[in-house]
Amino acid sequence: MRLTGIARAVATTAVALATTVGVAAPGVAAAGEHGRNPLAGVWRTDGYGTVLVISGRQLTLYDVTGHSCVPAGTAAQAGEPAPGGATRYLQGLAGAVITPHGRRRAVEHGDGAAGTRSLERIAALPDACTRPAPNDPLAVFDRFWEDFEENYPFFATKGVDWHAARDTYRPRIGPATTVDELQDVLIAMLTPLHDAHTGIARIVDGEPKGVYSGHRPGTLPRTEALVSAARRNADAQLTGPERTFADDRLGVGQLPGGIGYLRVSSFKSYADGDFQTWTAELDRALDALLADPDQLNGLVIDVRTNGGGSDVLGLQIASRLADRPYVAYRKVARDDPADASRFTRPEPIVVRPADANRFTGPVAVLTSSLSASAAETFTQALMGRSPHVTRIGENTQGVFSDVMIRTISPDLMIGLPNEEFLAPDGSTFDGPGIPPDVRTPVFTDDELAGLRDSALSTARRVLAEAAQGEDHRGEHSEEHGEEHAEAHREDRP
Repeated sequence: MRLTGIARAVATTAVALATTVGVAAPGVAAAGEHGRNPLAGVWRTDGYGTVLVISGRQLTLYDVTGHSCVPAGTAAQAGEPAPGGATRYLQGLAGAVITPHGRRRAVEHGDGAAGTRSLERIAALPDACTRPAPNDPLAVFDRFWEDFEENYPFFATKGVDWHAARDTYRPRIGPATTVDELQDVLIAMLTPLHDAHTGIARIVDGEPKGVYSGHRPGTLPRTEALVSAARRNADAQLTGPERTFADDRLGVGQLPGGIGYLRVSSFKSYADGDFQTWTAELDRALDALLADPDQLNGLVIDVRTNGGGSDVLGLQIASRLADRPYVAYRKVARDDPADASRFTRPEPIVVRPADANRFTGPVAVLTSSLSASAAETFTQALMGRSPHVTRIGENTQGVFSDVMIRTISPDLMIGLPNEEFLAPDGSTFDGPGIPPDVRTPVFTDDELAGLRDSALSTARRVLAEAAQGEDHRGEHSEEHGEEHAEAHREDRP
């Protein structure tokens, strides 16, 4: 599940994190247990710096670096294994399924995750996991530095020398360094990354409270006042009130000219309950939007205030806009602590046409610098669709990876990315974000004060022109139809 704020702590394998550091390791699988449970034993993820121990009906997680090991939570087996050994583990409502592939390999798939993670059986827990983790200020600093050193993919892209940062700041840490002082040092080290998927939280009464989150320079801060004003200006162009779903995180409306409107303000927390309740609520909204897709001349999808959530929900929308399967993107993760150029094998994430009402006509998506994380992977997933989805507004924030949450001390948690979402040419949009096809003002003071929404107005024009073009082409004879269509495509924005 994608995380957009470090204060929302969900484990990287979709089970909740413990907030205690320094607990000794539990016993591993008892002798003979492997014969009864093919998953019993110790596993290391390919990338992600995680070790799992499965013993009896319990799964225990550890966050591991080259010199440290921190317990990262437990989960309980839910139900009995499926044929073939696939077993579900839960903590609260968050879950993951682990499927064995022979004795040495397994695959883990978390609720709300677009991809999977490969596991390899190892003989025993790393030595560091068999003793309490030290929590003196220097040990915590080193743990923080190693988590980024071994997992963060973008130091070169960001122009940050992480080794030089360690040499600068480590001498400032000593036995008397307070948590506040250490926190300030860590923030100073992260700030030059300008990365909205990096963050720090303080653990207060067992709960993480966000104290720092990065962002791309020159981008707007998200405020309730801005979100409210943006909503007001967009609603002014609708022909009637929105129908709202998912605790107001989704809105369905109608624009003039037979154009549908879908507001997606978030890709998370759609309903109480497990992830399946979220997907069901999204289907309710999409069913309302696409009750009669033949009557739609176009569709606008607005993710300008969407800070992220689950990539799967974005793929669910994309599946309602597809008439053929296509690759949305390919996911990779850093998997060599000593070599930042080494990644896992690319995993293609595919959009498949839904078995429900779908719209395959012209679509525009509205983006802003507040469009982050899963809002960006959704936008990227639409780039492979045909006909082309027109992007209107401004660059997205430029953060795509799932967020790794690490508890580095009893007082501090950090978040960082370790993945890349690859375009067909192998490049990524990390950093600058996905650019629009048509650039317009978005959430400027003049726009908000003047009750204007240039991006939405432009989308209406683009879709109206596309609809007129379709009608015009239909009037031509079969002999000249293809020639005219080609010329029209060349003139499109």
